[in-house]
Amino acid sequence: MKEIIEAYFNQRSLVNHQLASYDDCIPSGDGSEVRMNRMENIVRNIRVGTDEIMDDGLGGIIALDVLDKDIKVRIKNIKLGKPVIREANGSIHESTPVQCRIRKLTYMSPLKLDFTIFRDDMPSPQEELEVHIGNLPIMVRSEICNLHAKNIGTADGQSGKLNLETSDEDRNRYHRLLEKYGEDPLDPGGYFIINGTERVLISMEDLAPNRVTVEKNKKYTYETEVAKIFSQRDGARKPLNVEKRRDGMLMAKIPSAGSTAVPVVLLMRALGVDNDAEIFQAIAGPVETMKYTVANINEIKDNNEYEVHTTEEALAWLEKKFAAGQQKEYREQRIQNMLDKELLPHLGETPESRRKKSVFLGRVVRQVLEMAVTDREANDKDHYANKRVRLAGDLMEDLFRVSLQQLARDLKYQLERHHNRKRDLKISSCLRPDVLTSKIMHALATGNWVSSRSGVSQLLDRTTYLAALSHMRRVTSPLVRSQPHFEARDLHPTHWGRLCPNETPEGQNCGLVKNAAQMIDVSENVPEDEIKGMLSEAGVDSSPDGWAEGSRIHVNGDIFGLHKDAHRLVARLKARRRSGKIKPEVSIRHDSINKDVFINTDKGRILRPLLVLEGGQLNLQKVHLERLQSREMSFKELVWEGVVEWVDAEEEEDLLIAPRPYDLPARSPKHNRPLNPATIEWVNLGEPDQTHAKLRAEIIMPNGDKDIEEFEVPLNFYQPDFDSLKKKQKKAGTVLCYTHVEIDPQLILGVCASLVPYPEHNSTPRVTGGTAMVKQALGLPSANYRLRPDTRLHILHYPQQSMTRTRAMHQTNFLRRPGGQNFVVAVLSHHGYNMQDAVIMNKASVQRALGRSTFVRTYNAENRRFPGGLEETIQIPGNDPNHEVKGLKPIELYEHLEEDGLPIPEKYLDSGEVLVGKTSPPRFLEENAGGAFFAAPERRESSMTVRNGEKGFVDNVFVTESLDSGMMVRLTLRTNRIPELGDKFASRHGQKGVIGRLIEPQDMPFTSSGVVPDVLMNPHAIPSRMTVAHVLEMIGGKVGAMEGRQIDGTAFNGEKEDSLREALVRNGLAHTGREIMINGETGEQYPVEIFAGVIYYQKLHHMVSGKLHARSRGRVQILTRQPTEGRARQGGLRFGEMERDCLIAHGASMVIKDRLLDESDGWDMMVCNNTGCGHAAYYDWNRKATVCPVCGDRADVHTIQTSYAFKLLLDEMKSLGVAMRIELEDRR
Repeated sequence: MKEIIEAYFNQRSLVNHQLASYDDCIPSGDGSEVRMNRMENIVRNIRVGTDEIMDDGLGGIIALDVLDKDIKVRIKNIKLGKPVIREANGSIHESTPVQCRIRKLTYMSPLKLDFTIFRDDMPSPQEELEVHIGNLPIMVRSEICNLHAKNIGTADGQSGKLNLETSDEDRNRYHRLLEKYGEDPLDPGGYFIINGTERVLISMEDLAPNRVTVEKNKKYTYETEVAKIFSQRDGARKPLNVEKRRDGMLMAKIPSAGSTAVPVVLLMRALGVDNDAEIFQAIAGPVETMKYTVANINEIKDNNEYEVHTTEEALAWLEKKFAAGQQKEYREQRIQNMLDKELLPHLGETPESRRKKSVFLGRVVRQVLEMAVTDREANDKDHYANKRVRLAGDLMEDLFRVSLQQLARDLKYQLERHHNRKRDLKISSCLRPDVLTSKIMHALATGNWVSSRSGVSQLLDRTTYLAALSHMRRVTSPLVRSQPHFEARDLHPTHWGRLCPNETPEGQNCGLVKNAAQMIDVSENVPEDEIKGMLSEAGVDSSPDGWAEGSRIHVNGDIFGLHKDAHRLVARLKARRRSGKIKPEVSIRHDSINKDVFINTDKGRILRPLLVLEGGQLNLQKVHLERLQSREMSFKELVWEGVVEWVDAEEEEDLLIAPRPYDLPARSPKHNRPLNPATIEWVNLGEPDQTHAKLRAEIIMPNGDKDIEEFEVPLNFYQPDFDSLKKKQKKAGTVLCYTHVEIDPQLILGVCASLVPYPEHNSTPRVTGGTAMVKQALGLPSANYRLRPDTRLHILHYPQQSMTRTRAMHQTNFLRRPGGQNFVVAVLSHHGYNMQDAVIMNKASVQRALGRSTFVRTYNAENRRFPGGLEETIQIPGNDPNHEVKGLKPIELYEHLEEDGLPIPEKYLDSGEVLVGKTSPPRFLEENAGGAFFAAPERRESSMTVRNGEKGFVDNVFVTESLDSGMMVRLTLRTNRIPELGDKFASRHGQKGVIGRLIEPQDMPFTSSGVVPDVLMNPHAIPSRMTVAHVLEMIGGKVGAMEGRQIDGTAFNGEKEDSLREALVRNGLAHTGREIMINGETGEQYPVEIFAGVIYYQKLHHMVSGKLHARSRGRVQILTRQPTEGRARQGGLRFGEMERDCLIAHGASMVIKDRLLDESDGWDMMVCNNTGCGHAAYYDWNRKATVCPVCGDRADVHTIQTSYAFKLLLDEMKSLGVAMRIELEDRR
């Protein structure tokens, strides 16, 4: 089925869900027609200074609080321009991502709104159109981005939109255009550029809103049943809890309105249900639950605490509870607000929707009672049907809502000020665009989102191409990582095909940070009105007399009505979806046991594609695959024709899915030759009434000749008693007939796990470790790395495609942006230098550039401006005769700088050498000599030097201008990194190790045919870790090297072991993979055969040259005078608590004193020893005597040795008004 997968990825990038979500959120088009998008919706729902709900189409309302006049501002029609840069001189030009990266700018577009001011003292409203209200950061490669296919074609002067899906010519032209703009054609986009850095919005996993979940509450010594619902409307979430207490009372809590629990029956009364029968009907349910309903109704009437019979009495009771002691109007207003806005707002915020709320409450109560009576299982919170994923578009929508609200409040304040000062009201002069911009920018730059979540926006990981891809497909859980949460971290069955089972970090975030599987989509919101219209046509009764007979139809968690024949209704809806009349992301689930049909159209459900079976036969035909291959047909058309279907976790509950169409035997029946799944053709695909799959296989005979063999295998999804099973399942309410087939089982893996060959032969933690290290490997992160001013950048010199590949490498572009090299590896221990996972490397291989990489670091220098017209200057310090420079270095340290103060490219610099010459104005005015204000000011030397412990060649020098027209320089320093002792390497199976020794080639072992391995790996690394795939890949690589082809090691469908063993024999090698080897040092043959092969190894970014650190003396912190911490600050090596304990155990007290005092912050302190004094004294240089601040000259001063931190404590205590005294004794 690889044609289907290829067609899918031809049409969509791997970060399509992020791009689609962002496109769905922003206003699109040229602004000529305004469609109701999510941002326009937010604008029209703005209410500042008023609560009135007006649907007159004039937009949001800002009402001013001014005396004697009624002034309202209405806002609507949001428009988003193209991404532009506004220069310091006021000129505006189109922006590109490369420009923003180099110049440290934000890739953003202007937002414009139409304002209308209505005043009661003016006859006609005053309009201001397209007022600039701020800027919105733009996602790279989204619809509005200047690099999008529909925009880039017009930018280069040629008309017409490029069609990338079907036309190869257009695709090539698009790639040429991207290269012209300095972009990598394979860069998927999906990130933002904020102040020159690339930032990703991490998708958040959240509990689904508007869904009732029932669970057991174990807060008390006994259990109670609780139903919870998060009701969401326009971004605000209002929870509601309904609990059945131990005594049978049903209590509701509205946390947003107060912590008081209210009897549910009383709440239903307050919502306008006067009649007991109606309450009874709304709750309905199993006969056993009715006694609870009756008891609750009677309790409300008879108990002295309540005594409520009518709606008025219920409202009065609520007023007494929630707003006691307030004025009557306030009390009434508070309760009305609670019932309309705080209680289930998703059903409506007007008094008209109260009836619906009472029915909904009845349904919630029924679920609680059913669970209490029938011992039903609690809802599974970790089931993916109860989860929604919030993508970039949803997160930006939340941020925009809060920012616009802030802007509206600020505008109201400014307009009121203008009005009170009797000025004309003009929006453009009162509105401050930076309010909106800075709020949005601050959230994106720091990751601190609204609703107090942190880490939402993260710096894009550009170590390798794959690390960036994986980062944009990450899904995080909002749970705190410090708590156990075992269930939340577990792999859930509903993650199958949606989230990768292997790719998750090790450690505290394990299982909370997940990654999307390869072929997923996240649903966008589909308006439910279309579905409701169809349901009404299909005979769903939306206001029935009794809720008992028939199946309840739920749309997005809200009961829509009843239908008598649910089986027929579901079949009709699914048929319509398969013919394209209903959008493919609508999910339809039929829970026939509980008589419920759930239809979901909301956003954030993870969907996965499956092949459809109808009447027990596949809808997929051979012609479909042929047309997909020739690009005559797209993946979308497969969905419209009902061949493939998108399914979410809820709908999957009542499907039966065959994992693969047929099972392939290990060997061909006729010739008994090993079969390779890649060379199998399904001949009778799509023929009617199939029971067996007819397969045509290409087999390789023992002499190496190729032959074709045809044979039949039974179909997994064929069920001979299909019709009787269908009748049986309708009666039993379960699924017994196959409904779908998986497209390909390897699609359950994410982008990183799908690169590991033969992962099904490994133990799971090893694959997890392998996925973590794929992201740390060095390779080619992007093709435009010469134009990228990344802070840290690693480039592998000779990246190679792996001999053992997987099919997913095509989709992830790993073959064009690889991250590793093929090594010849022999498995043997060698003089103990590869103990404990170390590896031994051949020195000659390293000299032939095996594992070599370049490290590039970017340095930034800017002419910063200070208040008072002072500014820094990039120049050779001391070259300007008008200024004297303080702190000049010797003149030879500036020799390599050109006149402009910048270094000559390709100049080699060592750590601490000057990289950019620079002088700064004095820090304080007193620094000027003698305070002569008009004299030539003295400047400070503030040149930028190469970081400690780094050295290299000056690579690129970008000279540009920042937005405040100051000069900005970005320099890159290039360092060669040659593998050395301690550099870390890893295979793709979690087998990591550092170089333990580099051996001369003549001392390395070699095979009888003269092959010298690149790496010697310890045999002890294999058995306990059970990485069988590591061994298989070595054999596969060996076969590939002998036959000059890439071996397919795709998960579940790779070339089998038998096939590889036979290929080794064919090529004159032992089928075991072992070879006779000769000791290079003695020339003797080893007494045993040594296993050797070719395997893909990765060089990881953990290199000794980036970690090596030592110091004797050096910098200290200003405050405590203790050595600084960390390699970057040339810090000391910490002698910690445990080291101290060790010395205490040895009784080595002077060594402790030496480490913790003399070598740290030892300090000679003078103390006055007069009776009752004990203050710190000092030496007065004028009097040439020691003085005590209290006793004066009469002091008896002694010098003691203490730590400076202790002296600091004494001084800080003094600042609090506590003078601590020191008592001295003679040394005994």
